[in-house]
Amino acid sequence: MKLIIDTDPGIDDAMAIAYAAAAPEIHLIGLTTVFGNTHVQQSSRNARFLVHKLGLDIPVAQGAAFPWEADAHTPSRHVHGDEGFGDVIDVPEIGANHDLSAAEFLVEMARRYKKDLTVCAVGPLTNIANAMRLDPDFAQNIGQLVIMGGAVFCPGNITDHAEANIYHDAKAADEVFAQPAPTVLVGLDVTLKTLYRAVDFEELARRAPQIGGFLNDISQFYLDFYRDVAGLDGCGLHDSTAVIACSHRAMFEIHETGLKVVTDGPEVGATRPDPSRPSLQVCCDVVGQQVVDLFTQRVASLP
Repeated sequence: MKLIIDTDPGIDDAMAIAYAAAAPEIHLIGLTTVFGNTHVQQSSRNARFLVHKLGLDIPVAQGAAFPWEADAHTPSRHVHGDEGFGDVIDVPEIGANHDLSAAEFLVEMARRYKKDLTVCAVGPLTNIANAMRLDPDFAQNIGQLVIMGGAVFCPGNITDHAEANIYHDAKAADEVFAQPAPTVLVGLDVTLKTLYRAVDFEELARRAPQIGGFLNDISQFYLDFYRDVAGLDGCGLHDSTAVIACSHRAMFEIHETGLKVVTDGPEVGATRPDPSRPSLQVCCDVVGQQVVDLFTQRVASLP
């Protein structure tokens, strides 16, 4: 499977990228970056740093800096820290971004690889919507679009109604869901059933001192947020669960429905079933421990 991760690293993004680098069934061919957990320039810097740390030779294409119809964005510093990696704030600038923008890169790779390409979007959907506008055939060219986002049958996490990735650009997300595409939604309905605890990070650090140790270091800030704000003993494997869903769909229970996104008012960002929209696959349950175990097994194979 040829995979592009559209990402805003981000602690759980770093975990997902590490998983993709380790998974034998995945050929990671590039990262595209977007605003979200950080400003987009930080997202790109963090992505290039992760590519270097993981020993990958893949491009990083920078994308949208702001949501549609906005000229500002406030990063989730209280969740991911000032630089996106928790208490780790000295993140070096390594390499340079690809010459193409994220949307241009996505369109080019979709034309080249077509159904062999999976795009996994783990940030706001602005780059994906931009690629769809740039090339009307983009959504039909790719093999599948797997999205970490939404809260269809459960409460949100940034508001009572909305999950953060969808909330941060509700209009772009709504346009993505309006297009017929082979789409899988991996939202809070399942990702909060894949808790990764402090002891799991410690085990990962023991088995993979370089990469696991780094993930353990950056996760402490994240674990504190989950404990203090959400009252949970562990963090959701949000983005990693989406990457795992790209190739291990049997771990998930699927509900097929169309979706629309509330784009204004007090419930902005809510993801609602809408049978008039193109059908997509919504993950509504998961064998959470299998996801946790697979994540550990794969990432523990790294240095």
